[in-house]
Amino acid sequence: MHRSNRLFEIIQILRAAPRPVTARQMAERLDVTERTIYRDIAALQAMRTPIEGEAGIGYVMRRGYDLPPLNFDAEEIEALYVGLSMLARTGDSALQQAATRICSKIEALNAAVDWLQVAPWGAPMDDPARGCVSMAVLRDAVRDGRKLRLVYRDAQEEETHRTVRPVAMIYHLNCVMLAAWCELRGGFRRFRTDRIWGCDTLDDRFETGPLRRLWREQEAAEADAQVVC
Repeated sequence: MHRSNRLFEIIQILRAAPRPVTARQMAERLDVTERTIYRDIAALQAMRTPIEGEAGIGYVMRRGYDLPPLNFDAEEIEALYVGLSMLARTGDSALQQAATRICSKIEALNAAVDWLQVAPWGAPMDDPARGCVSMAVLRDAVRDGRKLRLVYRDAQEEETHRTVRPVAMIYHLNCVMLAAWCELRGGFRRFRTDRIWGCDTLDDRFETGPLRRLWREQEAAEADAQVVC
């Protein structure tokens, strides 16, 4: 979680808490160290955020502090709720959790729209207990331009080891694809995330911009060829 997001989450936790919250409780909730929470609290206090308390006792948010409202009309709120709810169908657990947090923030400032329901059936969840790779790891690699070493099993259960340069995540109704330049095949390939049974993020980096542009050009050319046919 980026620091700006974490600072926002700390504010949200303290605003909603009926009693003082300790650094340990916030650290466990945000999956960081207590020292990180102490630094973040100090940074927020330096920005004149009305947080009171001290280490070992807990922190509270002084009453009357609020964040700027989200200025969405009714249909915009409904569109956001449906769109965010549909993330449950992607199988991406980290995005699903983020969507739940966003919905909670919207509902805290606007009327609930839980009468809009989205069916949860879709791509299988990226469950580590089943040996599935976390899609958050794949998205981080795409974002940071980091190579990945994959253990991949195709539809015939044939296992290969690939070093790839990831360029995009493609969310379909029943599966999620990782688009990447495959060093084994010497070209762009799509890998179903539910068939990736091992994934190591390497220290090797690459320039994402040129490779992603090349991938988009190839995708556009293939789409045009299909239309012509």
